[in-house]
Amino acid sequence: MSSEPNVTRATSDGVDWLASAGAYPPSAPALGEERPGSPAVLPCGTVFDVVSAPAIFGRRMLDRLWQDGPGSGPVAVFRGRVLLFAAPGTAQRLPSLLAWEEWGSNRAEAVPPLLCHGTGDAVTVPAPAGGDTPGEARWLVAPDSRHPWLPGPEVVLWAAVRAARAAVRISIFPPADQGAKVYDVSRRR
Repeated sequence: MSSEPNVTRATSDGVDWLASAGAYPPSAPALGEERPGSPAVLPCGTVFDVVSAPAIFGRRMLDRLWQDGPGSGPVAVFRGRVLLFAAPGTAQRLPSLLAWEEWGSNRAEAVPPLLCHGTGDAVTVPAPAGGDTPGEARWLVAPDSRHPWLPGPEVVLWAAVRAARAAVRISIFPPADQGAKVYDVSRRR
């Protein structure tokens, strides 16, 4: 079992990796130089794709990745959603994998809508130094290398399925007493 990293600020290598996704030439100001505390908008599809999940479900996915799986690449939070940075091509493949996964008619087992950002899309990424104000973009797992490991669509699917199944097992009611006597009261006179 891996323990979750505590990296909330991007390293210089991580900033270089993020900047490599930018549309500007290398001679342009580096990411964060002009306004170091401001988030940036970066294109997806060449250096990374992003899978955006509702906050609670995204956190469950992240927990599954770190507790039972291979860990994750960079992960951010922005406007109530968890942004999981994934390998390029994930945004194109993941929706069909999720559709293929047969969830049945039980809506409790369904994965909430995951937004997949790939080629032609752009996402807001937190400032390299992170954000400390609630509600603003911030890193949960900041980029820390020039070549971070990024999960592919199969790994993201694995985390989504396990997060959905774990959510079904969560209940506010205690488990039923298996030895209790049960009476049918539906046929009262």
